Amino acid sequence: MDDNNDLFGALQDKPAPAERVDPIVREAQRRPAPAKDASDNYSAADIEVLEGLEPVRRRPGMYIGGTDEKALHHLFAEVIDNSMDEAVAGHATFIEVELDADGFLAVTDNGRGIPVDPHPKFKSKSALEVIMTTLHAGGKFDSKVYETSGGLHGVGVSVVNALSEKLEVEVARGRKLYRQDFSRGVPKGGLQSLGEVHNRRGTRVRFKPDADIFGAGARFVPARLYRMARSKAYLFGGVEIRWVCDPSLLKEKDETPERATFHFPGGLKDYLAASLDGEMQVTREPFSGRSEKPGGHGSLEWAVTWYTGDGFFNSYCNTIPTAEGGTHEAGFRNAMLRGLRAHAELIGNKRASVVTSEDIMVSAAGMLSVFIREPEFVGQTKDKLATVEAQRIVENAVRDPFDHWLADNPQEATKLLDWVIARADERLRRRQEREVNRKSAVRKLRLPGKLADCTQNAAAGAELFIVEGDSAGGSAKQARDRARQAILPLRGKILNVASAGHDKLTANQQISDLIQALGCGTRSKYRDEDLRYDRIIIMTDADVDGAHIASLLITFFYQEMPQLVRGGHLYMAVPPLYRISQGGKTMYARDDRHKDELLASEFSGRGKVEIGRFKGLGEMLASQ
Repeated sequence: MDDNNDLFGALQDKPAPAERVDPIVREAQRRPAPAKDASDNYSAADIEVLEGLEPVRRRPGMYIGGTDEKALHHLFAEVIDNSMDEAVAGHATFIEVELDADGFLAVTDNGRGIPVDPHPKFKSKSALEVIMTTLHAGGKFDSKVYETSGGLHGVGVSVVNALSEKLEVEVARGRKLYRQDFSRGVPKGGLQSLGEVHNRRGTRVRFKPDADIFGAGARFVPARLYRMARSKAYLFGGVEIRWVCDPSLLKEKDETPERATFHFPGGLKDYLAASLDGEMQVTREPFSGRSEKPGGHGSLEWAVTWYTGDGFFNSYCNTIPTAEGGTHEAGFRNAMLRGLRAHAELIGNKRASVVTSEDIMVSAAGMLSVFIREPEFVGQTKDKLATVEAQRIVENAVRDPFDHWLADNPQEATKLLDWVIARADERLRRRQEREVNRKSAVRKLRLPGKLADCTQNAAAGAELFIVEGDSAGGSAKQARDRARQAILPLRGKILNVASAGHDKLTANQQISDLIQALGCGTRSKYRDEDLRYDRIIIMTDADVDGAHIASLLITFFYQEMPQLVRGGHLYMAVPPLYRISQGGKTMYARDDRHKDELLASEFSGRGKVEIGRFKGLGEMLASQ
């Protein structure tokens, strides 16, 4: 089927003409727009310009992901990441983390210390003050100062300053000690010189989160800080991290110590050994290694083993935890899958052809740490690595050592291969059971006669289009992909469930047809696993009547099947109202405003412009 201007193929092959329906049908959308008043002016005077760190305090979620406990501890991550950058660059050997009873948290390192000389661009301010009070200020934008870095490139520590009730910075540099205090991002005086110091260098940042931002009861959790500090030490064997916590903050059954020192020369391999102590493992030795990129352009380290428990895989980029994975994890998974399949082919094991990377990693306990220049992340909080090159770097670096590891340990390789194939067989068995259950459910269902169902049995990838009337249903049935797309025509406006009683609702034929087609039940009897389609797409006409029917359908789903809406299964198609042609060019407009925009931009040249208005989807050809 031709995909040009195709509402059906577009959902799979290009950006869909559909938009997710918000679970809450906002009251503002249902009310008519208020009449304009002469005093309703909008001018340049209404435009706010937020300066300094004020944007951070106004919208902290944009910088640290929210104001909850996770966001609170993200402040610590930003500060310790700066110290870790000094350690990884070879300028610091220890970092101390100290949590006081008054809620202050201090991070101290013996690195080079933040520069305190006047900044060339802001001559009245020290470099320290510029870094602490200006977004996007720092020494990590190129590779002259740090080959690799994990801080938010000058954003991190200034964000911590903005969101702290009080923040104190001490810098020991050039045998002199300096200090400057801040409150909610604003300096409380200039940079102070406290005299000479000997046998000390580096930076100490001590801060207390602002209760106005995080709430009056917000407190650092010692156990969480302890784990975060410990994990940093595993990521770089050349640093020693010291932990100090006021004993009054520790509960009776809390296993977090008052003092501890972390130093793991063995890196990630040491972490796995400590994490899996006493666990039954599939292979005797983990697969671990390290690779350096030529010219100091980065490095990576990994360690992975397989055991009988639930797997976990923790990845990092420049010591930043990437909880949502990213391109480096994708490269590692590819190396594992291709290496294991190649080994299976080498020894004549044909069963490995069904193995996926998920089968390999589902029971794997692994760690991956990469150091690269100028990494790109998804979002300010850096939960996911987006650097495209990282996938190729990791896959190439891991694949060859994995091939050698499998070849040098044939007995271990055979055990691993058998284990992974067993996981694949289990996955296929579960999928077959789901398909059998769905077929049984379909046979038990008395599906509506007007439903043109899809041929595939699995719900994954299946789509149900709800259209207006038999004429629209006819065009839609001709245009659909029969394998995965079903069409359910509805006649006229459906019942308004918001004002109808339960008896009236159950007696309504259109509502009954819709519930039967979906197969998942309603309200307390809703079962997501019984839902027969992955996407339910409301595709009504582009006119006012179509919008009314769409709003009634949304109301039905929100009231009777809110779980379906929250699960991300409900979509709204955006069909065209106009067809605009000029010469060999044809475009579609969704409404009058869109039509006028297209006429002014795309069809402003010479030649006759033909405009056709669709009365409904039933007037459209299948190809359209």
